[in-house]
Amino acid sequence: MTVLDFDGIAFDPSGAAQRPATEAEPASSPRSDTAAPSPEAAAAQPNRSAYASATAVNPDPRRPGAVHPVVADAIAQLRAGVIEAHRAALSAQTTLQREAWRRAVAAAAPFTTERQEPGVGTPRGASPIETGTGPALMHALEGAFKPLARPRVARLDRGELERLAATEMSGVFGGNHRRDGVEVAARLAATTPLVLTEVSALELYGGGGNGRVVARFEGDPRAAALQVGEVFALYAGMPLCLSGSVLTGGVGEAGSEFASGTVELVVDRLDLVPRPFLQATATCEGMAGTLAVTVLVTEPSGARVGPGEAVPGLLLNEFHMAHLARGDQAIAMGAEFAPYTGVRATRLPTGGLLLVDRVLRFDGERGNLESASYDTEYDSPADSWYYGDTANDSMPHFVYMETSLQAALLMGYYAGPTLTQPGVTLSLRNLGGTATVLRQVDLRDRTIEQSSRLLSTTILPGSSLQTFDYTLSVDGEPFYQGETMFGYFSDQALGNQTGLDAGRYVPSWLTAHPEAATRTIDVAARRADPAARACSRDRLALIDRVEVVDEGGNYGAGYLHSLRTIDPGDWFFARHFHLDPVIPGSLGVESVIHAVQEWMLDAGFADGMADPVFRIPVGIAFSWRYRGQFLPTDGTVELEAHIKSVRRDEHGTTVVVDGSLWKPGLRIYELVDLAVELADRKASE
Repeated sequence: MTVLDFDGIAFDPSGAAQRPATEAEPASSPRSDTAAPSPEAAAAQPNRSAYASATAVNPDPRRPGAVHPVVADAIAQLRAGVIEAHRAALSAQTTLQREAWRRAVAAAAPFTTERQEPGVGTPRGASPIETGTGPALMHALEGAFKPLARPRVARLDRGELERLAATEMSGVFGGNHRRDGVEVAARLAATTPLVLTEVSALELYGGGGNGRVVARFEGDPRAAALQVGEVFALYAGMPLCLSGSVLTGGVGEAGSEFASGTVELVVDRLDLVPRPFLQATATCEGMAGTLAVTVLVTEPSGARVGPGEAVPGLLLNEFHMAHLARGDQAIAMGAEFAPYTGVRATRLPTGGLLLVDRVLRFDGERGNLESASYDTEYDSPADSWYYGDTANDSMPHFVYMETSLQAALLMGYYAGPTLTQPGVTLSLRNLGGTATVLRQVDLRDRTIEQSSRLLSTTILPGSSLQTFDYTLSVDGEPFYQGETMFGYFSDQALGNQTGLDAGRYVPSWLTAHPEAATRTIDVAARRADPAARACSRDRLALIDRVEVVDEGGNYGAGYLHSLRTIDPGDWFFARHFHLDPVIPGSLGVESVIHAVQEWMLDAGFADGMADPVFRIPVGIAFSWRYRGQFLPTDGTVELEAHIKSVRRDEHGTTVVVDGSLWKPGLRIYELVDLAVELADRKASE
């Protein structure tokens, strides 16, 4: 197995003295006029890092007592002595977190019947997007509720409604609405006579983007409104996360006289926290005004819903993931984690960045930090927002990173490293890793199987370090694998950031070469053209312009530079993480990829292609190191990419780059052998 090579200084939990300032140094090696080395040759270079001794908790189960080199290196960094930096930014971040929590507490409780205005996590609508492989597909907006099951049904007749009233959910909607261990007790019209006669429209992202149902009824309009809400809750599979659960709810005040006609329900809000629920607005033909509808999914009286309890035989499911992201940590992880609820703590991302669904197997136990192995799953629906926003042929690179890292980290946190330091606020940060695509596969409508191992845990004052490896598969066939390291850091440790260069200011290549002639690629202008091909859009519009130095950079093959202003209202701060907003490292990587993609198109590599698309090349190991964080108050993100190699063949063009990202005055991300492939989809069909 490849050993990760981490060097540079991460965080110092002890707040050691500042290292004396030195002259500015270049970020990488001087420019070379020789040909760029191949990825294979670069990977073959010897590892020159020196590892210091350290004490780790059984760092490798295959070598009892051995020190995992990744952990040893990280501890050496932690002890090396660093500067006090960015305390003002941390204070501002804390203020933002407290304000976010104040707003969350002040918001209306989810079980009210008042209609909620769309906001963060409440998309206003979805739009059709051409996929290039067939008819236009309606993609969900980022933050839309992700159904627990995907029915292929758009209409229901009276007989099918009667079957739903008899708890035959999977018989009506299909096998996706049946799960092992789940007792189906939820049924339509459990508290009122069935008044619906047919459902003419079931739209998952209709209305304002959260769903829409149109039906015919004969009877009480209030009963009709409640029942169309129940139909949608069953349609979205909401009872599947709580075995034996039933539907309850209510409807706003209105007359109860007999009527007949059409009822339309527009879903305003639906969620799994604190229990699965939806709120909607119904309009009944012949009745003035609207009805506020609430449908709740509740577990059987006295039932427990913690880990391994919500569904027999399943440790964690979507319900627990939602709570871990922004709800009750005791429900998500167990009673020991209750103190982390409502405060800044380790969490999964939320909204469209939550990319792990279920834990199928956990070969480990709480409190045993030596090693563990586990299997998780993530469903990647074809209508997911990132498929609509990416320039890639299939899943964008950042989703590969996020889904694998979230799956790896999840059960390492479950084992309890933060429980060893009660009363200490510890925030989660990824420190780096390496990953390789083993084969290209279209992941739309596939379930990604994630097999991960906890390799080591090291507990230090004010911080903890964990290393993992992971493999992603589809239908049992691996397609992606890697290794990574995470850290849990106290406020003091996070305040002692020194970046990748021990606190020294290391300028970008362009800053160090002011004489270099540049030209500009106007990415924003190209994106404004709806007909522009292979263009990232909407939530993935991460850069607006790229400065190019032809034949520049460390390898003389080309240099790319981009600067982006950070808006504290950027969508990802609300997702990553709840009460602890930072830019996801994977989106920093994605930004560099976009710069490379735009350069490839500008350089003419797509000329002559009928349908150019971007892909992640097979067999090129990509490595990253993070030694800092981008906060909402940091002002700017600066990135650069050094073209390392360009390979053209009958399949297309592959470009490999090295890159770095800066917050003001500090280089904090380093990327090595990041690869982008441009191919003609028509030629490969």
